[in-house]
Amino acid sequence: MTRFEHERADMIALLKQRGIKDELLLKAFQCVEREQFVLTAFVNRSYDDSALPIASGQTISQPYTVAFQTEKLQVGKDSKVLEIGTGSGYQAAILAEMGCRVFTIERHMELHLQARKLLEKLGYRVAARCGDGTVGWNEFAPYDGIVVTAAAPEVPQPLLDQLADGGRLVIPVGDLEGQSIRVVTRIGDQFESTEAHGFKFVPLIGKEGWNEK
Repeated sequence: MTRFEHERADMIALLKQRGIKDELLLKAFQCVEREQFVLTAFVNRSYDDSALPIASGQTISQPYTVAFQTEKLQVGKDSKVLEIGTGSGYQAAILAEMGCRVFTIERHMELHLQARKLLEKLGYRVAARCGDGTVGWNEFAPYDGIVVTAAAPEVPQPLLDQLADGGRLVIPVGDLEGQSIRVVTRIGDQFESTEAHGFKFVPLIGKEGWNEK
């Protein structure tokens, strides 16, 4: 095994230890090489369980956060998933590796272009666009799952509207003073939600999010 393979195996063991049980998800983490998605300056920390800086002042989320959010989606092969905040492309790669049909939106053109190029190079078929993720991607709705990788002041209504019956929206809500991950399940025209704490995200900027300063 190479050094990165050892470190990836250690990461999987840590995810299991922290309560991640979805076998399809864990297998995806085993297959996707996180070192491909981090900046060269941080490649030696690719498998640290921590967020790392990427371009445009953004971050690649810590592996546990990616695993936690993805597991809460309860998606699998052929599920249609919308990701808000492509970032490095790592989360999209995990979802694609699980067999999901992935649609992802990034507001920073630099990140969008880098991620799209990398995902294509790695062989992942992902529909990617640059734009305001807070309004979703109505053209391909409804989605079995929607995952948001930045914290919104409130749950954006367009994302609720684009959720399929029985689908789940996993979104951080709050400001820099306090955030929680909200898991919203659509049941007909009703929405049920639960919350989990102990996470920190960059702000979700856009029409239905925070205003850019």
